[in-house]
Amino acid sequence: MNTPQVVVVMGVAGTGKTTIGPLLAARLGVPYAEGDDFHPQANIARMSAGIPLTDEDRWPWLDAIGGWAHERAGLGGVVSCSALKRSYRDRLRASAPGLVFVHLAGDRALIEDRMSHRQGHFMPTALLDSQFATLQPLQADEAGVTVDVAGDPEDITARAAAALDALGRTSQSPTQSSPHA
Repeated sequence: MNTPQVVVVMGVAGTGKTTIGPLLAARLGVPYAEGDDFHPQANIARMSAGIPLTDEDRWPWLDAIGGWAHERAGLGGVVSCSALKRSYRDRLRASAPGLVFVHLAGDRALIEDRMSHRQGHFMPTALLDSQFATLQPLQADEAGVTVDVAGDPEDITARAAAALDALGRTSQSPTQSSPHA
């Protein structure tokens, strides 16, 4: 990627956004922001109680992430954000046109297993089904790539960086999605 871009590392809970995001940011030489840090306390309380967020709950959170991304325009950055629905990604792009998405995707059983082993996170595995039900994968007109989360974090990060690099070299097509990038 020649011009520093703001990259949103997206996907359902447990795909590794918080692990891959900082690794990708380091690889690209840009700052990283943890999307969960933008949640109001009320959202964290709801999710901790196993209550899925509504769209109304998400708007202020998405606007805060979009504001950070807007401030990083032209400077580059990586931020994690589930960005499960097209409308959420559209809202982020409204604040920060030119965002590029890295959709971390994988087998539900693998993701549930990873979630069951992590500690200190407010998102319970009970909400994984609602996350998958809400997920709308990247569409052909969205700038981004899809990267399979099988493998170790360094391998996933390398594949994400390579896919972003390839996306940066494509001319007309805004999306270069690959299920196994």
